[in-house]
Amino acid sequence: MPELPEVEVVRQGLAPLLVGRVIVDAACLGPSLRLAPPVAELGRLAVGGQGRAVRRRGKYLILELDNQTRLVFHLGMTGRLGVFPKNEQVKPHDHWLFALDDQTELRFNDTRRFGSLQLLPPGQDEAVIFGGLGPEPLLAGFSAAYLLGRAQGRRQPVKSFLMDNRVVVGIGNIYASEILFAAAISPWRPAREVSAPEWEVLVTATREVLVRAIAAGGSTIADFVNASGRPGSFQRELKAYGREGQTCPRCGGLIVRQAMAGRAAFFCPGCQR
Repeated sequence: MPELPEVEVVRQGLAPLLVGRVIVDAACLGPSLRLAPPVAELGRLAVGGQGRAVRRRGKYLILELDNQTRLVFHLGMTGRLGVFPKNEQVKPHDHWLFALDDQTELRFNDTRRFGSLQLLPPGQDEAVIFGGLGPEPLLAGFSAAYLLGRAQGRRQPVKSFLMDNRVVVGIGNIYASEILFAAAISPWRPAREVSAPEWEVLVTATREVLVRAIAAGGSTIADFVNASGRPGSFQRELKAYGREGQTCPRCGGLIVRQAMAGRAAFFCPGCQR
């Protein structure tokens, strides 16, 4: 599933192609995604709207129009958003098509259909969708003091804690493993046992890992591509995730993989205490 860096990479690619463009038509081409949007209302409010901004909230992308309508996309596991020439053939699993005034089309493709497109009409509070989400890890609200407070009494492993979007948004399995490796903290450590100084280290590690991943175009482990159809390269820099049985680049031990809450945790038992 695309995590924060991948979604941010898509946002950066889409923004110059959508800001200033007018939606001249909208069409639903395939079966419903995870959430079925109000098709008629979406067409009525989106068509004629001009792109004002492309924003990100956690793993969501928001296309904001000049009439205050917002289209909220979630890529799910295999979703792709891209802008294509109008005469390029529609692909299998293209679910939504938005024709633009420059003879291009914004297309939402999703093979497994776990993604979603939601509509926020003018005047509707974004809290309807985002109200339960935690802070952005690259902004000031994500701090050691905040994490220390949220972790009080929490027995769950710190990796699961970081992957909880109510605590902090956008960190999934890949980056939780990489962040904890960078901070030299075991993914199994109960969140309540992480000290204030360790949270400081973890906040720094989080920002460093995410910024580097965004600069590398994200991680293409399976089928992620950016808005131009190109894969990311951060998977070549991973120190823990997917490296089971390989040498730890820090202490020379071996990276192990263990199941945790239905997901795989990759870490070095030798230096992540």
